[in-house]
Amino acid sequence: MTTQVMLEGLSFGEGPRWHDGALWFSDFYRHGVFRLDEDGNEDLVVEVPTQPSGLGWLPDGDLLLVSMIDRKLLRRSADGTLAEHADLSDVAEGHCNDMVVAADGTAYVGNFGPNRAPATLAIVSADGQVRAGPDDLHFPNGTVITPDGATLIIAESMAGRLTAFDVGADGTLTGRRVWADLGSGIPDGICLDEAGAVWVADPRNAACFRVVEGGEVTDRIDLELNCFACMLGGRDRRTLYLVTAPTSGEEAAATRNGRIETIRVQIGGAGLP
Repeated sequence: MTTQVMLEGLSFGEGPRWHDGALWFSDFYRHGVFRLDEDGNEDLVVEVPTQPSGLGWLPDGDLLLVSMIDRKLLRRSADGTLAEHADLSDVAEGHCNDMVVAADGTAYVGNFGPNRAPATLAIVSADGQVRAGPDDLHFPNGTVITPDGATLIIAESMAGRLTAFDVGADGTLTGRRVWADLGSGIPDGICLDEAGAVWVADPRNAACFRVVEGGEVTDRIDLELNCFACMLGGRDRRTLYLVTAPTSGEEAAATRNGRIETIRVQIGGAGLP
């Protein structure tokens, strides 16, 4: 399986999302959220000096974005105004990272944990109220919600597994269970397809693979660069966008060797994000 390079010159891309006919993504060291159309044209949506990461949308269309370094969730209104939506510092003990936003506007935000120790997930209601979610998560990272809104699956990067929860009517997460043990893989960003399988970006092994519940890998894409995130998009949601880079470190700001690559797949995207 061979990919095509759609965009070069990223420092370190993160949080790809298919929304409103385009791919949206964060770039850590260019300090911005960008929009990429299907012709490969990139536009800056908003500058975020404190390093952007996960993205999602509220029911009214406002963009939510994670501000990593100051551990905040920001809200960009339709007129371009950027304001604080929530302060996550009472829950997040490390830099905040990826996020998924449910259909009702509830946001689930991960963080690095204190010195990479197990972390607690932040749950943020649509009106910006913050509460602690499940704890003892080993570097919570990419997250998806099934189309029926009933199940949340999160990548625990430092545990090499995908973990699932039942989503309650009030956004509470219960019924914790291992959805897939990935062995030597390090799951980073993830996305869900219509058959209920998860595509997993694996930076340790410079790959992106598709896994079903229980851990069977059905497809694998080996890449030249490390793969940190993925998203199913395009008009039919069958274009797999892969966010790749040599490294996630700050040296990426100077080298600007990050990419967005694409490949066509058989089964389209589903659920959130």
